[in-house]
Amino acid sequence: MTEDDLIPLPADFADRFDAEARPPCQLYVVSPPRITIPAFVDGLKAALDGGPVAAFQLRLKDVGDDDVLRACEALLPICRERDVAFILNDRADLAAKAGADGVHLGQGDGDIAQARALLGHDAQIGRTCHDSRHLAMEAGEQGADYVAFGAFYDTTTKPSHYRPQPDILGWWTTLSQIPCVAIGGIFPHNAAPLVAAGADFIAVVRAVWDHAGGPGAGVAAFGEVLGW
Repeated sequence: MTEDDLIPLPADFADRFDAEARPPCQLYVVSPPRITIPAFVDGLKAALDGGPVAAFQLRLKDVGDDDVLRACEALLPICRERDVAFILNDRADLAAKAGADGVHLGQGDGDIAQARALLGHDAQIGRTCHDSRHLAMEAGEQGADYVAFGAFYDTTTKPSHYRPQPDILGWWTTLSQIPCVAIGGIFPHNAAPLVAAGADFIAVVRAVWDHAGGPGAGVAAFGEVLGW
């Protein structure tokens, strides 16, 4: 956290300005950290058919490059058929090999400019910014297509001690036209404050894949809070 982040953000910061119109908040579905191909193919189809999904991120941990590429080969066509952006986590080099629509970079996952050089002008490049206004401004200056804040709530998917307040979303959307993503422990019952605060996207994992009714029902459950 920088000195800039230590300066408290007024809770009514966004209310002091006339808000520019932005598209309604959309759903960004992230994969579990481990999947099995081809079994996950049907799960992804069900999720994307459950309601409007703007993007799908393949986020696999502790697997080899060949396994990641095989998963991309199986899953990317499903997203293309449904006009859903296919984003690969961490690895711009593998995203380029797979023909992904973009890459999501953590703070230790490489340079945005290098990812842009690999993936091209039209690629979607996101950057994790935790709870830091400074990191978000830095990402925007470096050419990120979106910034991600979180974890807003307790999460077991990717444990994090960062706990931004929803007002960081309003601060960002007041200052920047670059979209922001809210992530971390988001379910239909707790998403509304993040949507109201200004999130352009809410990123979800367990709410979809662990839903008792299956991934399609997990996506559909966000219909009320997102206004479908």
